[in-house]
Amino acid sequence: MFAPRSGWGLGCLRLGQLRAWDGEATGHWARRACQAWISGLGGGERGPGSEPEVCPPGPAHRTLKSWALQVSPFGWLRAQLPCHLAVRPLDPLTYPDADRVLVAVSGVEGGAQDLGDLHVKYDGALKEVAIVSDTIDPQASVEVIAPLKFDLNIKSSGSGCIKVQNIECDNCKIEMEQGTSILQSIKSQKLHIQARGGKVICLGTVYGNIDICASDKSTVTINKLQGSSVNISTEDGLLKAKYLYTDSSFLSSAAGDITLGSVHGNITLQSKMGNITVDSSSGCLKASTHQGALDVYVSQLGKVELKSHKGSILVKVPSSLQAHLQLSGKEVDMNSEVHVQEMAEAHKDDGVIITGLMNQANKHEKWIKADAPKGTGYQEKSKNKELETYLKK
Repeated sequence: MFAPRSGWGLGCLRLGQLRAWDGEATGHWARRACQAWISGLGGGERGPGSEPEVCPPGPAHRTLKSWALQVSPFGWLRAQLPCHLAVRPLDPLTYPDADRVLVAVSGVEGGAQDLGDLHVKYDGALKEVAIVSDTIDPQASVEVIAPLKFDLNIKSSGSGCIKVQNIECDNCKIEMEQGTSILQSIKSQKLHIQARGGKVICLGTVYGNIDICASDKSTVTINKLQGSSVNISTEDGLLKAKYLYTDSSFLSSAAGDITLGSVHGNITLQSKMGNITVDSSSGCLKASTHQGALDVYVSQLGKVELKSHKGSILVKVPSSLQAHLQLSGKEVDMNSEVHVQEMAEAHKDDGVIITGLMNQANKHEKWIKADAPKGTGYQEKSKNKELETYLKK
C-alpha cells in the first residue's frame, strides 16, 4: 500500500509526476533559508528581503583607522585576519580609473583598540594590497572597497566572517574556519572556498569554475551557480543549492544531505550516509547513496542512473516523458497507468529487473535506470493519476 514518505521502508522506488513545488513553496524555502542564515550570523530575525551582515550586530562599532591606497587596476587583495572582513567594489562614477583601494577598520566600543599588529600596505611590483594581522580583536571589522576587477586571496581564522559582493576576478580563494563566508553576485574564472566548520552561503548568482570543500560540520547553501565546472564536497554538513546551470557538476557528501532545486547539465551526486533530493533535473544525472534515500524529479531527460544500496528511491517524471526504463529490486510491479511498451521481466540473484519503453521512446537515446538491490516492490494508483512504482524492503 501507498505510505507517506516518513513510513517508507528501505529500497523504495517510485515514478510519478511533480505536483508540489510551486512559487509559494519556493518562497517559503527562501524565507526559511534567509532567516536561518541571518540567525546563524547572530543577527536575529529580520525581514525576508534583508541582507545578512558580516559583522554581527551587537555593541556599537566605530571607525578606528582608515587608509586610501593608490593602486594599479587589475591587482589583487591578500587578507589574513581573525576578525570580520567585507569586500565590495568601488563606485565607478567616483573612481573612473579604478585606481584606489579604501580600507577602514571598525572596533567594538569598549573592546580592544590596539592595531599595532595590523599591517595595511600596497606593493606596486606585485600589484598586491596586503591586510594582515594575527592579534586584532576578533570582534573588529575590516571593510575593503576595491576596484571591480580585483583578485582575492583571503584567510580568516577563528570565528571571523567574510562577505564578498559584486566583485569580478580571475581568481578568488577563500579559506575560513568557524565563521560564515557570504558570496553575493560574484564572477570569477576560478573560485575556491575551503571551510573548516563554518558556513558557506552564495547569494544572487555566482559565476565561474567553482570548487567548494567544506569539512567537519560545515554547511553549504547556494542560491544559483552558473559555470562550466562545479565541484562541491561536504562531510557532515548540509549541501543545499536552489539552481545549478553548469556543463559539469560533481557534488558529494560523507554524511550530510544533498538537497537541490533545479539543476541543468551533467550532474553527478554521491553520498555515503546522507539523503539526496533533486526537485528538477534537466540533462544527465547520476546519483548514488549507500544508506540514504534518493528523491528525484526528472523534468527533461538525458541519461539518468540512480542507485541506493540500502535506502529508498523515489523517481518522479512527467506522464509524457519518453524514456527507456530499467527498474531493479527484489520485486517490481508496474502500475497500469504507466504506459510502457515492450515491457520485459527478468529474475536474477533473488531480484527482478523490469525493462520497457515509456511513450514510444528509443531505448538507445534516453533512459532511466534505478536500482534498489535490497528492495521488494509494490505499487498502487495515485489519486492525482501520477505514475508510481514502489520498491520496499
